[in-house]
Amino acid sequence: MSNIADMIEAYILQRLALEQSGQVEIRRTDIAEEISCAPSQISYVLSTRFTPQKGFAVESRRGLGGFIRIAQVPMREIIYEEMLEKLEDDPEYETVQSMVRYLLQHQMISKREAALVMASAAAAYEAMDAEDRVHLLKSLFLTLEHYGEEG
Repeated sequence: MSNIADMIEAYILQRLALEQSGQVEIRRTDIAEEISCAPSQISYVLSTRFTPQKGFAVESRRGLGGFIRIAQVPMREIIYEEMLEKLEDDPEYETVQSMVRYLLQHQMISKREAALVMASAAAAYEAMDAEDRVHLLKSLFLTLEHYGEEG
């Protein structure tokens, strides 16, 4: 028999699978009654197994009208979001290079797209001030996100 955490995770994943929206709204008490566990065990599973790094967004409200909303977020979206955050601080050229390399290695962009972004980034680091460079780099990464191979 699986442990309680596995049972809670399986229950939530099953409920998610039934929803075409990729999002489910449930109540802790309902899960606790169905699985015969404490609400704190549900909180533990949510905080360890349904994290943004694993592709989930969790919103929780306590109280009488309380609920837990769990949504699956495509990993692609999370990756680009994190990259765009890094670009805010005008990163070093090497950081941009490693971000492009990551996208290429994970087949999120083509070799051609990687080459174009790197050529644009190299020119931006040579000829632009920080504010304009950040604007250009963010535009490039937003374009990749919206028109990339999977998009």
